[in-house]
Amino acid sequence: MGERGATLSGGERQRISIARAFLKNAPILILDEPTSALDAQSERLILDALERLMNARTTFLIAHRLSTIRHADCIAVLKDGQIAERGTHDELLANGAWYARLHETAFAIRPAAARPGMTP
Repeated sequence: MGERGATLSGGERQRISIARAFLKNAPILILDEPTSALDAQSERLILDALERLMNARTTFLIAHRLSTIRHADCIAVLKDGQIAERGTHDELLANGAWYARLHETAFAIRPAAARPGMTP
């Protein structure tokens, strides 16, 4: 390993950061895109570890991948620097607004229908 982890991949750096969070046992976690540099298999392993890490802790999780935030107690969807909607995964899907549209697009559940005022 090079100085300050210079030879580590992005995924390796993320895994080390998550391991440090486990060791520190902090009551509050701030995780910014914890799975962004991972392949699908590594992402699943990291998400499983993160679920254990986040248990009984206040966690702020910044993510673009909806699979990363699906089980959060509260999801805030930001648009133009403002909270556009807030709720659980199921509540936000039921609302049929921004989160539901992102979910449809991310998981190709059905073609995203054009909705008034819903331009990305």
